[in-house]
Amino acid sequence: MKIIDRSSTVPLYIQLSEILIEKIQDLDIGSQIDTEREICEKYNVSRTTTRLALDELANDEYITKVHGKGNFVANKYIEQKLIEFYSFSEEMRRLKKTPKSQYISVKVQYADNKITKKLNVTSGDRVYCIKRLRLGDDIPMMIETTYLPYNMFKGMSQDVLETNSLYDLMRKDYGVNFDYAEQIFRPILINKEESILLDTNVGMPALKIERYTYGKENLGNRIVEYSIGVARGDVFKYRICLENKNNIKK
Repeated sequence: MKIIDRSSTVPLYIQLSEILIEKIQDLDIGSQIDTEREICEKYNVSRTTTRLALDELANDEYITKVHGKGNFVANKYIEQKLIEFYSFSEEMRRLKKTPKSQYISVKVQYADNKITKKLNVTSGDRVYCIKRLRLGDDIPMMIETTYLPYNMFKGMSQDVLETNSLYDLMRKDYGVNFDYAEQIFRPILINKEESILLDTNVGMPALKIERYTYGKENLGNRIVEYSIGVARGDVFKYRICLENKNNIKK
């Protein structure tokens, strides 16, 4: 369980709001959360800090404030933090949800001009194209299309993928470890095909997420995975905390 770090440069109310978000993930929609007084006592913070944290949760639509009655859990979002490497399955388990992948297709194809540039392979090289629907507690959340260099992952099949995490396979069976990943986010509107897979309406807001995963130094820091994700905007939120280490003044 997270605790408030009073030596951190991250404001107390932000730390408190992150702790409360984790608590909310275990509650049903409509459940009442602790009162201001109870939060103050439980986390040894001032009423001002508590109110700022609750305002943050209300602004981000995690809770609904009802005058004279208290604060209640609103529609839930899956929040992913962008300060460290993560996988969808690991994030779902962290949030106490059951991850599941439905494989739409797993095939080997020749890299076209776009994938040649994205994956930094030679024109005409073979690549894996893995298309999956990602679910949490059987709720469709994301469509993910992943490209891998064929010569690094020979023998990978849908049967193997269905019983193993992709990243576990890459690490354990192929010895491909990662140093870092780069992600690019862009707002889009869901099209007809995506709406059917994600069980939502055409034109609903979504995030297109491009991900480049880089192997460790012994692999020459080369790109070992390129993926494109379409994440439902009504389910996902992404959060990043920025520390002012250089004491920059506005």
